[in-house]
Amino acid sequence: MKQHEFINIITPFKDKIFRVAKRLLTSVEEAEDATQEVLVRLWNKNDGLLKYNSVEALAMTITKNYCLDQLKSKRASNLQLVHSNYGDRAAGVDKQVEDKDSWNWVERIIDNLPEQQKIIVQMREVEEYEFSEIAEMLDMNETAVRVALSRARKVIREKLLEKHSYGIEVN
Repeated sequence: MKQHEFINIITPFKDKIFRVAKRLLTSVEEAEDATQEVLVRLWNKNDGLLKYNSVEALAMTITKNYCLDQLKSKRASNLQLVHSNYGDRAAGVDKQVEDKDSWNWVERIIDNLPEQQKIIVQMREVEEYEFSEIAEMLDMNETAVRVALSRARKVIREKLLEKHSYGIEVN
């Protein structure tokens, strides 16, 4: 496969590779390194890429595995979850501060989710993948993906309600 053919294949989803890596690794530098590593691994598969039903699914699987390996390594032990694609530019300053505070709480809650749930939340809610695509990428049953996402959403919702009620029980 020639370089321009490779670029045409990966261009539609290379930004998704970076966003998934950033969701898992937090640091922009780590996410850039991960993206580069994934692209190198895809390039090394070269002509074999065309045999895959979905090169994007392969790329997301490689990204997930690489990032999880990095998280397990000593040099990544201090990473935390951060997401910076959130903002409401039309809102007033007080609304922006409130939204930012709520988003910071959501990030903290997501940070405490199990790794698999973090990945599923990122892929479904941010990257907007279909359940079938997530199941393929994570080598899971589609029902298991739905259940994991449902559990993650429930935890996020419960923790936010706790935070917003300031410890006062809401009926």
